[in-house]
Parts: sequence; structure tokens; C-alpha cells
Amino acid sequence: MKWKFRIEQWFAITFKGGSVVPKIFPLASLCGGFGGVVSLLYVLGWPLSLPILSKVLPSVVLGMLLVFRTNTANERHWEGRKHWGTIVNTVRNLSRQIWIAVEEEGGTRLANQKQRESKIAALRLLVAFAIATKLHLRQQPVTAELQPLLSPIQYEALQAAPHPPLKLAFWLEDYLQEQYKLGKIHIYQLTYADALVDQLMDAVGGCERILKTPIPPAYATYLRQLILLYCLLLPFGLVAHLRLWTGVVVLLICLILFGIEAVGVEIEDPFGQDVNDLPLDSICATIQQNIADLILSPPGHTLTELTQNEPGAEQYL
Repeated sequence: MKWKFRIEQWFAITFKGGSVVPKIFPLASLCGGFGGVVSLLYVLGWPLSLPILSKVLPSVVLGMLLVFRTNTANERHWEGRKHWGTIVNTVRNLSRQIWIAVEEEGGTRLANQKQRESKIAALRLLVAFAIATKLHLRQQPVTAELQPLLSPIQYEALQAAPHPPLKLAFWLEDYLQEQYKLGKIHIYQLTYADALVDQLMDAVGGCERILKTPIPPAYATYLRQLILLYCLLLPFGLVAHLRLWTGVVVLLICLILFGIEAVGVEIEDPFGQDVNDLPLDSICATIQQNIADLILSPPGHTLTELTQNEPGAEQYL
């Protein structure tokens, strides 16, 4: 039963969406068709068997270039994921710091309520920061997705901002400085929170470096030219052995070579909306859910305080 489950899972992953085959199949079919024409002419008596042509471009050299291309793209994809992991963890740490460290006591009930509302507004700025970063990396303008998280004035100002994540970081810093001046947090708490905001902006900068530093076009173009040359010369080296099967074999080899190169193209820019890009919508939804759960938990309730209202809970201490 377990083995059957693994087989079904393997086939589910194998035929899952995101394959590059549909994109490269027309070009691979063209090369395979060329191989079929060469094989047909050879069978009809044309002297097209030239094995030396298959050695003009060594397959080892081409393979090394393809591996380097794919590894470079994978490093960009993984680095982007690490930066977004930093954003998620930093948002969690900063939201916890704001929710717990910023004091609400010491004033009237109305003042405490306003303090709570300002904290919630600050936490929503963190969610807005993640969403604004996603839109910024996708080179999209500020959308209505951010509107429920901001005040009307903030939303209008963010629409006009040239760099929305930076604007939101400025508002977060402004909130922290205001709480320090009001005596709601200590200087060391302010310093720690400022460092977390710096980490958020460092992660945005790392993502921007990936986005604005594409793989040099000369390298990508040259690699494609070499692959195409190799695939066009391949039938002449195989036709004497494969005859009418030459086109089919060339098609399969072209699917492999063009597929490896296409995978590199798919993952080199990880911030888009394709199935092979990073799931930024899901990551932002996770951040939003984390903040919503935090808001629902009253600040200042320690485990000891909770056990006072739950008989028998001392066993968990």
C-alpha cells in the first residue's frame, strides 16, 4: 500500500503543471523534422553521413555550459527564497516586539484603546510591507490589495511613492520613534526594533539585486546558438547508424538540451507569477495570517497568568 502511494505520488509530480516541454516542443520538433529529412535523403542514396560533424562541438563542452547555466539560475532562485525567508522571520520578530514590548497601561481606558489601535495599525504596516515588496519586485503598481491595511491617507501616499517598501519602512521607524518618545519602549528595545527594520530593507535590497542583475544576454545568446548548431549537426553523425529513426532520436535529444536551457530561463527571475516562480502570494498570505493570529492574542498574558484562569494547567509549566 505504501509503495502504491509512492508510485501515485511520483506520477502526480511527474505530470504536474510547470513543465517546460510545451514551450520547447515546437523548436525541438523542427530539429527532429530536419533530422527526419536527412534520414530520408540518406535512405534515397544521398551521401549525408558525416560522422565528423558530430565531433565539431564536443558534447562535454556543451554539457558543462548547460550545467553552469542551470546552476546559476538555481542560485538566483534559492537566494531569492532565502531573502523572503528573512522577510517572514523578521516580520514575525518585529510584530512580536511591537505587540508585547510597547506598553498600553498608564493612561485612561480611552488612551489605552487608542494605543491598542495604533499597535494594530503598525502590525498591518508589516503585512503591507510584504505585499508592497511583492508588487515592487513584480514591477506592479500599488493595488487595492493594500487598501484594507492602510488608512486612506497612507494608501494615497503609497500610490505616489517611487519605492513603496521604503515608504512603509519609514512609517514603521516613525511609529517606533514615537513610542520611544512617549516612554512606551526602552532605548534597547528601540535599537533592536530598528535593526529588524534594517533587516527587512536588506532583504528587499537583495531581491532587487537579483531582479536588476540578469544573466548577461551575450552568454545566454551564445549558449542557444551552440545548442542549435549541435542539434542541426547531430543528424549527419547519427544517420548511418539510425537511418529512419534519426529524426525521433534527434527530437528526444533536442528536448533534453532545450529543456535544460529552458529550465534555467524559467527560474532565473524568481519573483514573477509563473508556476515555477516563488509562491510570493502564499508567503504574503502566511504573513497576514501570522499577524491576524497575533492580534487575536491579548498582549501581556504570560503563561503564568493564563494558568491562574485554567485549573490544572500548572502541569504544563
